[in-house]
Amino acid sequence: MRSIPPQPLPVKRALTKLGADIRGARLRRRISTAVMAERAFVTRATLLKVERGDPAVSLGIYATVLFILGMVARLSDLADVRFDDTGLQLAEEKLPRRIRRASQRDRGAG
Repeated sequence: MRSIPPQPLPVKRALTKLGADIRGARLRRRISTAVMAERAFVTRATLLKVERGDPAVSLGIYATVLFILGMVARLSDLADVRFDDTGLQLAEEKLPRRIRRASQRDRGAG
């Protein structure tokens, strides 16, 4: 069995919440663990790991479970540039302060 490196506490909390939310969504839909596992092509043991937020479970399995629950659309927005405040701010800081007109030499004349 491969070892998983220690996760930062915010990551552990986020995965635990994700797992609990997935479990809650499954229960609200009245889908049994056996049926959900079958639909996701995983074992019940793996599904239970998902519902516990186990970091060893692949993202693909989490995505499949979210798809079955009708919640996969938001997954594609997780790292969307529109929500990358830090990246957008860093990119903005690198913008030139002013734009100069190209000289005759720069335009190929000469």
